[in-house]
Amino acid sequence: MEVGLRDAKARLSELVAAARNGERVIITKHGHPAVELVRCERRGGFDFAKLEEDRRRLGIEGDGERWPQEFNDPAFSRQVLGLDDD
Repeated sequence: MEVGLRDAKARLSELVAAARNGERVIITKHGHPAVELVRCERRGGFDFAKLEEDRRRLGIEGDGERWPQEFNDPAFSRQVLGLDDD
């Protein structure tokens, strides 16, 4: 959809809704394309719902790491961190 700048000012909410729905919205100035309204895509971060969905689909369980059982021992952790009194 192409809309003149003057008309776009009056219909901004409608044009934003159209762009959010994936429609191409071009605003013209003096009959020439000036800008295009586009839907903002989520940037950065993780989509944890999609991640969990993919993990289930691929049959991945747990955290994907195979840590030695001794790492779960608080005494071992104290030793590694140098917190033992010995």
